Amino acid sequence: MPILEHLWIIPLLPLLGSAINGLFGSSWAKGAINGVALGSTGISFLCALEAVREFLSGDGQPFRKEFFDWIVAGKFRAGFDLQLDQLTVVMLLVVTGVGFLIHIYSTGYMAHEEGYYRFFSYLNLFMFFMLILVLAANFVLLFVGWEGVGLCSYLLIGHYFLKKSAADAGKKAFIVNRIGDFGFMLGMFLLFRSFGSLDFQAVFSQAATWQPETMGQFGTLTIACLLLFVGATGKSAQIPLYVWLPDAMEGPTPVSALIHAATMVTAGVYVVARSHVLFAHAPTAMYVVAIIGCATAFFAATIGLVQSDIKKVLAYSTVSQLGYMFLGCGVGAFGAGIFHLMTHAFFKALLFLSAGSVIHAIGGEQDMWHMGGLWKKIKITFVCMLFGTIAIAGFPPFAAFFSKDAILFSAYNSEAGGKALYAVGLLAAVFTSFYMFRLVWLTFFGEQRYDEHHVHVHESPLNMTVPLMILALLSLTGGWVAAPALWGGKDYFADFLSPVFGTGAEAGPEVAHSLELTLSGVAIIAAFAGLIVAWRMYSKKVERGTSVGLHKILYNKYYVDELYLGAIVRPLLWLSSNVLWKVVDAGAIDGTVNGVAHGAEAVGDTLRHTQSGNTRSYAVWVIVGAIVVFAIIFWPVLHPALFGGTR
Repeated sequence: MPILEHLWIIPLLPLLGSAINGLFGSSWAKGAINGVALGSTGISFLCALEAVREFLSGDGQPFRKEFFDWIVAGKFRAGFDLQLDQLTVVMLLVVTGVGFLIHIYSTGYMAHEEGYYRFFSYLNLFMFFMLILVLAANFVLLFVGWEGVGLCSYLLIGHYFLKKSAADAGKKAFIVNRIGDFGFMLGMFLLFRSFGSLDFQAVFSQAATWQPETMGQFGTLTIACLLLFVGATGKSAQIPLYVWLPDAMEGPTPVSALIHAATMVTAGVYVVARSHVLFAHAPTAMYVVAIIGCATAFFAATIGLVQSDIKKVLAYSTVSQLGYMFLGCGVGAFGAGIFHLMTHAFFKALLFLSAGSVIHAIGGEQDMWHMGGLWKKIKITFVCMLFGTIAIAGFPPFAAFFSKDAILFSAYNSEAGGKALYAVGLLAAVFTSFYMFRLVWLTFFGEQRYDEHHVHVHESPLNMTVPLMILALLSLTGGWVAAPALWGGKDYFADFLSPVFGTGAEAGPEVAHSLELTLSGVAIIAAFAGLIVAWRMYSKKVERGTSVGLHKILYNKYYVDELYLGAIVRPLLWLSSNVLWKVVDAGAIDGTVNGVAHGAEAVGDTLRHTQSGNTRSYAVWVIVGAIVVFAIIFWPVLHPALFGGTR
């Protein structure tokens, strides 16, 4: 049976795994839960590989299959339609491949945690929604996956729901994402109003015939793209909606690796890249994407410089790296943005899982100032973490060197503010190298800063270290598909995506290649600069200093959470409790309902007294009633003039 003709099998398998574990897992042994969770995701990964093989063996044209009608209203149709093209291939393999490795890792990391079956049920459910998102052939079905991963994020972040900080973090992620999703919905409505459809093929083919808007023009396409980007800033944690992702580290570490590093947070980048036809006709929107991405990359990197929680450092690193992806898309290098999305999935999942291995080894501790000297005791974890650090810092021949270099080169050559975007992006790269090597020095080198009598440091089991080693290999080799371009050859990744994004102009290839080599050298120097400064500051005996001045501002994340709390959250809470609740709900709505009830009660009470049980009283009322009836009947006859008649 050709899988390509039955793409629904790929997302269905994780859904079945989620349902089975969710319904029956509470009474099962962990081995059975593992079999269902790993079996469903593993077979889904194999089916994805087979579907990709069948696709690549064909003519390379996008494959699309309409399975059934879902919503039909007049001329509008939204079906369960799935598609596979080169962009989907990249996302599909990342989601299923990295997702499967994280599932394996989770069997070791979560082995002694409560809610084991519930965790894997939610993890499988997330895989289902993420696969729906990337396979969808229309905006409506994509939005189902979009909302579904938001729901699963809430459930997984709040896995330790008895812990208030985890419950609050889950709610924060859910609410902030709803703000972005409102903008996304408005963008969908505007696209439907403009094109009469939300099908990718119909929308993009019509948009391609439209006259491109000019810089500074806020036409239909620009507004639609900006609204879609609002949704992307929420899902992919960009300024100003990034605040949920650092708090999401309250969830288990595998959740951080899967949802907040490798897959869900890249959904916004995927939507912008998928809608590249729209954005290419809206240069103002693209410029906004580039500015927000660049600003986020720099802003989050500065916060990561001073954080002490190992997962918080990686969280702000994720926000920063997502900014790089949007910077690439914003300057028109959609292929470079997706390339960095792929390599980021490898090295950031590796870093988060390595951090989880450290936390597992040291008894749950996450503060790097309570670590130190661990490299001799957990050597596999150390080497894997080092691989991820070298990769994210941008050293060749590791993966991120090629993808980050492609983004910075494209930014440098962009027309609108390219040199400034490049400079800020390069400075963010220096900061990235610094805070990651700072993490390595504080965690693995220097003096031991934990109590060995209370902590038995040990290497993680094979079901945790094997996924680390595979991801470490991918972090090393994942970018080599673009390596030949450095010596004048072909960028195979860009060539693979060219049917989706097209190819750029090749004006002055020799000059461009020479410039790219120069900028690559500058990027390597920037990475070395961050490494050297981190080594000088943290390689010797260090003590945790007092947070003052700029350090205090960065450590407290520019007080953005406090600003949002004072300017938005508290006023909304006051409005909700004092106006919407006490005045509108309790005063107006409840008052009206209660008033009607009290009135009916008073009338009933009055009538109740007429039912005294006294026969003579009832006879009097019968006589009075008869008199009233006779008066109504005969009064018009006796006095016709009063009713317009004559006697």
